Amino acid sequence: MAAAVPRKIKWVAIGDSITFLNDHPEHADHRVTKGYMSIIAERNPGVEYVNKGYSGWTSILIAEKIETIGLEPADVYTVFLGTNDWWQGKALGTPDDYRNNTGTGTVYGAYRVIISKLRQLNAKAKIILITPMQRGDFVYFKNFTNNAYGSYKAKNGQDLGQFAGAVRQIGRMEKLRVVDLYHKSGITHDKMVRFKRLKDPASGAYKDYTYPGYTNVPFDPEKDAYPYPVEAVYMTYDGLHPSDQGYRIIADMLARKWRGVR
Repeated sequence: MAAAVPRKIKWVAIGDSITFLNDHPEHADHRVTKGYMSIIAERNPGVEYVNKGYSGWTSILIAEKIETIGLEPADVYTVFLGTNDWWQGKALGTPDDYRNNTGTGTVYGAYRVIISKLRQLNAKAKIILITPMQRGDFVYFKNFTNNAYGSYKAKNGQDLGQFAGAVRQIGRMEKLRVVDLYHKSGITHDKMVRFKRLKDPASGAYKDYTYPGYTNVPFDPEKDAYPYPVEAVYMTYDGLHPSDQGYRIIADMLARKWRGVR
């Protein structure tokens, strides 16, 4: 008897650069070979994914452009946003912004716009929310001036954990599945990279600093070498974006929420 052909499941993955990189390894200097979508699709032969990841985009920008980014009816939607909202100092808002559909002025309001659109496309679709990850000090390997400190301190008076909490709260309100990378992935500040290579302020010689030591050592993007050589890669390859190991963790956690999808 011939084996049953798995039913096709269409998955639209909405996100930022962490999602975008799944299909654009050249933007990661090929330090990443397989993103979370590819891993899930390999494990589930019937799954076909559509990558709607946009580097640098916030949940607010996604919501503002929701009618123009070509979202399609699908069986499963994942929404993996929030880290750029935090870094860009966007207003988090309150659960009432979600309940009252106040628009795209806050992250809570933006999520209401996004989720409403997904339900309009397919009211029966499974929607899985993914919280932002913790993040270390980011330095873009192509442009060292594109850098950002990690989530170990607040930005614009807000902690990244508050944005993760908002995603969890929306999941509870809407009875949606939530992948809580921020609290449960083990991708923590001390595991972002093995070290950050910086100049010792006293001697001027390069030294490999681990977390939290590196947070107090300056980095000069105009004069210093790239602080994350290949041997520094751990759960991220640049302090922010997942390495292969990080993507496997994300895929494993998403797979557990994926169970029951038909």
